[in-house]
Amino acid sequence: MATTMPKAGEVDRKWYVLDAAGKPLGRVAAKAAHLLRGKHKPTYAPHVDCGDNVIIINCDKAVLTGNKLEKKYYYWHTGWIGGLKKTQYKVMMEEKADEAMMIAVKGMLPHNTQGANQLKRLRTYKGAEHKQAAQKPEVCEF
Repeated sequence: MATTMPKAGEVDRKWYVLDAAGKPLGRVAAKAAHLLRGKHKPTYAPHVDCGDNVIIINCDKAVLTGNKLEKKYYYWHTGWIGGLKKTQYKVMMEEKADEAMMIAVKGMLPHNTQGANQLKRLRTYKGAEHKQAAQKPEVCEF
């Protein structure tokens, strides 16, 4: 029996919907990263981007366990001297919950061009409605 190697042009991509309502942010992000990388497929190879498209809905209803809402901060640097900025996750989850989910997934993907291409296939929405109904996404339970 010969081993088959997947090729970039032969990858069959599906669409999945993840509902984050009432689930921990990290668990949803880990499942999304798993689907984006394609590790759930038997044809997975780390050198080929064989992942699927993922839609995450209800990001504003995702929960952070413990005291993370109060104690966890997101830091970024503007590039200017003294430009270190931070925001508390309590504020971030109220105002930009979809970006908080995007940041969590981004940290779980490879930090190279392959990871950047996988992140382009992620859609996050605060509410329950999404714009990708024409793609007929499957609901993914976890």
